[in-house]
Amino acid sequence: MIIDTHVHPTNLVDEAWRHTGTPFTGERTLEMMDGPLWINGKPRRVDVSCIMPPPGNTTWREGNKTGREGIREYQAYVTSLVQRYPDRFVGNFMYNPRFGPENGAAELAFHVKEYGYKMLKLHANMHSYRPDRALDWLRPVMRVCDELGVIVLIHTGDGPYSIPTQFYPIIREFPNVTFILGHFGIQTGGVYCFEAFWMIQDSPNVIGESGWLLQSRIVEFAKEMKKSDLVFGTDSPPNEPGMWARELEVLCHQPPQGLNLSEDDLEGYLGNNMAKLLGLAPTPPPKDKAEAEAYLRGDIPQASAANTHASHYLGYTPSAWAETANS
Repeated sequence: MIIDTHVHPTNLVDEAWRHTGTPFTGERTLEMMDGPLWINGKPRRVDVSCIMPPPGNTTWREGNKTGREGIREYQAYVTSLVQRYPDRFVGNFMYNPRFGPENGAAELAFHVKEYGYKMLKLHANMHSYRPDRALDWLRPVMRVCDELGVIVLIHTGDGPYSIPTQFYPIIREFPNVTFILGHFGIQTGGVYCFEAFWMIQDSPNVIGESGWLLQSRIVEFAKEMKKSDLVFGTDSPPNEPGMWARELEVLCHQPPQGLNLSEDDLEGYLGNNMAKLLGLAPTPPPKDKAEAEAYLRGDIPQASAANTHASHYLGYTPSAWAETANS
């Protein structure tokens, strides 16, 4: 299967980025996921997306609710999609400490236990806090992540508050929590991909997300990194997932543009690495075009997203995966 770690469906136009057009709903997201995407000559689809609200829709506006009510309200549309499409969507909890750190921790635990959420998103720029100094704002929710096996996705790639190494203090304080560096250190304000690369190399609980990473750097870094240390993510919308899948497909090409990567290893980057973190069974790539087409027709059933249980409850925690990750 292919798993996208980073998708923002919404029933409102994104309040921060103001993407044009109508809201990018869950149904539009599913249509985008179904593609097909063409990878190594085979039609594929994004089987599962880890979804969260656009961060701009999770800041407080005059008239909005506050505290736990406000958190539950901004998370409500994602929760409805997770319930409606449990085989396609996995819930990611957008944490805004300005609604109260303890409130956020309590709501994360509620969303994990009630709706099977498996991830947490940190966006320090959008929520205006310096992560290396606001540790008391992060510790309550990190304790819940540690206890329940929740994966943490971090927005990185721009200042003043989303430079990758600013998250080192909290990453080191919680070594059993798996942290994904969203955008691999690249976003609107900078290119911190080498910083992200060395964090991944130096910290066993840190992995990278492929979206936004420069294609040539993907090849350079993949040559040195553990094969378990990179996952597929697109930050859709506005990004289109096929282009980011194509940047990973290039790894199967001959050097210097690729690495002669096997299709099995490519499948790790596209979905199996993330599947293991989420407590799902990894799957092999389709052996040929006919098998890929049969899968898209539904003749070959997909593995369930098992969205009613967190990976911790399935007995396959992120830390357990880290111990058995392929080198």
